[in-house]
Amino acid sequence: MTGVLPSQTIETMLAREEIKLAAPLIEGQIQPASLDLRLGTVAYRVRASFLAGQGRTVAERLEEFEMHRIDLSDGAVLEKGCVYVVPLMESLDLPSDVTAVANAKSSTGRLDLLTRTITDGGEEFDRIRAGYSGPLYAEICPRSFSVLARPGMRLNQIRFRNGQAVLDDATLAKLHAETPLVDGEAVIEDGLGFSVDLRLPGTDLVGYRAKPHTGVIDLDRIAAYDPRDYWEEVRSDKGRIILDPGAFYILVSREAVHIPPEYAAEMAPYLAMVGEFRVHYAGFFDPGFGHAEAGGAGSRGVLEVRCHEAPFVLEHGQVVGRLVYERMAELPQQLYGAGIASNYQGQGLKLSKHFRAPE
Repeated sequence: MTGVLPSQTIETMLAREEIKLAAPLIEGQIQPASLDLRLGTVAYRVRASFLAGQGRTVAERLEEFEMHRIDLSDGAVLEKGCVYVVPLMESLDLPSDVTAVANAKSSTGRLDLLTRTITDGGEEFDRIRAGYSGPLYAEICPRSFSVLARPGMRLNQIRFRNGQAVLDDATLAKLHAETPLVDGEAVIEDGLGFSVDLRLPGTDLVGYRAKPHTGVIDLDRIAAYDPRDYWEEVRSDKGRIILDPGAFYILVSREAVHIPPEYAAEMAPYLAMVGEFRVHYAGFFDPGFGHAEAGGAGSRGVLEVRCHEAPFVLEHGQVVGRLVYERMAELPQQLYGAGIASNYQGQGLKLSKHFRAPE
C-alpha cells in the first residue's frame, strides 16, 4: 500500500536485509513509523559540511575533507562549532519502490545538535532515493553545546515511504473536521500551520535561550543537568520577544497537536518571508502523538528556533511553521506514547530529557 511504512513493515525489511545492521537491533530502536539510527565507532572531523554528489561516495569525499579521526569507543567529545561525519550501524538495500527520509530525533534538536544523514551519490541531506543500496552516515555539528558521544547513540531516525501519500489541503481540512488536529481554528495552507505561544497561563516564562559558554553534555545522561547551567530563561509579559542573531531558543506552540494513528506528520518551515529564523530541526511526529488514547491529549509542539542575520520581533500567535500530514501504509502495531518509551507525550514547554525539571 501507498504511504509511510509502519513499525511492522520495518521489522519485515530488517528480516529481508533491506535494512542491514552492523550490530544487533536494540530495544526501542523501532518506532511507530521510523527506525532510530545508531552511531558507529569512529567520527571523522572534517573541514566543512558536504554532500557526496552524483557518482561519488562519502568515503571518497572524506579523503578530501578529513582532518582527523576520533575513536568513539570509550566516548569522545564532539566540540561546538565543528563538523563531524560518523558512519552509522545501519545500511540500506532498498526496494525499487521505497524511498526514505531522515531527521534528527527530538532530543537531538532540543540540544541544537545539527544532525543530517548523507549517502553515497546523495545530492540532498536526509533524502534517500528509491532503491538506494549502500551505507549511511550522520553529519553532526554541535551548535550550542559540546557533547560526549559513544557508539550506539541514536541522534537521528529514518522513515520509509512507498509512493507519496501527502494530504492536500482539502483532505487535511476534512480530516480536521472529523478528528480535530489542533485545539481551535486550523490554519491550513500547504499543511497545517502552527503558531508560537508567548502568553503561557500563569507565568511570564515563555522559553529558554542557550547560554554561549557551557560545559559538555553527555548524551547518555538523563535528567542529569541543571538547566540553569546551560539555559537562560526567556520571560515576557507583553506577548513578544526579540530574537538575537545566532542565538538558539526553545519555545512552544500555541496549538495542542494531534496525529491520529492512521497518519504521520513532518514539521516543515513555514515561509522564509515571515522572518529571519528557522524553526524545528527535529521534524517527525509519529502516529499517536497527542492522541488521547495514547496518553497524549494536549501535546504541544516544542519549537527549536534559531535566528539568522538580523534581530527579529516574534509575536504571540505568529505562524512559524507547518505540519505536513501523510497517510500510513497501514496502522502501526505501536503508537507514540502507548506502551513505548516516549519522552515527550503530553508535553508543554520542555527542554530535552538530559535536563532536570526546572525548580
